[in-house]
Amino acid sequence: MKLKKENNVQLVTIAGGTASGKTTVATKIAKILQGKKIVYLKMDHYYKKLDHLTLAERKQINFDHPNALDLDLLVEHLTLLKQGQAIETPIYDFTVYNRSETTNHVMAGDVIILDGILGLALEEIRQLSDIKIFIKTEDDIRFIRRLNRDLNERGRTIDSIVSQYLTTVKPMYEYFVEPSIKYADIIVPYYEGNEIAIDMIATKIKTLLTEQGNKN
Repeated sequence: MKLKKENNVQLVTIAGGTASGKTTVATKIAKILQGKKIVYLKMDHYYKKLDHLTLAERKQINFDHPNALDLDLLVEHLTLLKQGQAIETPIYDFTVYNRSETTNHVMAGDVIILDGILGLALEEIRQLSDIKIFIKTEDDIRFIRRLNRDLNERGRTIDSIVSQYLTTVKPMYEYFVEPSIKYADIIVPYYEGNEIAIDMIATKIKTLLTEQGNKN
């Protein structure tokens, strides 16, 4: 089923492998677009609620597979935001591998930035997206970043990080994420100081917003 796009709000979807720099790029775009109302969503927070499973069972879930996502809820929320309506986004707790009981009230804005490894791999998301970006970063750099992040921010052990990377993260990247680069409007080779691509993206968003404003 073809999903309807709204014309007054721009959805920018940023995909790429784990720890590729998606959040950094999203933050920089938002900073350049000061004066515009930016809504920032992370697909990680839309993992399915797993209250029916024990912690040990939740740890075995393949969170890099599309089936781990509550895609219906994410599409519903993106559609509402593009219609100018507020939403209650879920909050995911990485320390317990489950969705929190609390939600986050998010008002609609001019630009939605959606950050997620599977953002371009899912047709439902692509249909709603106005600008599709893929962040391409070397595999070894991404693994080192993920290792440091999961150790320092998510309470994981080195053994668990390596095991998860080899059994699910890497295979799912090769099967779902990397092939989705063909759907990207813009491919950004990420490295420190690559501001030109980010400036170009922000400029394009400003142009789209101006064009829509003139039409309205």
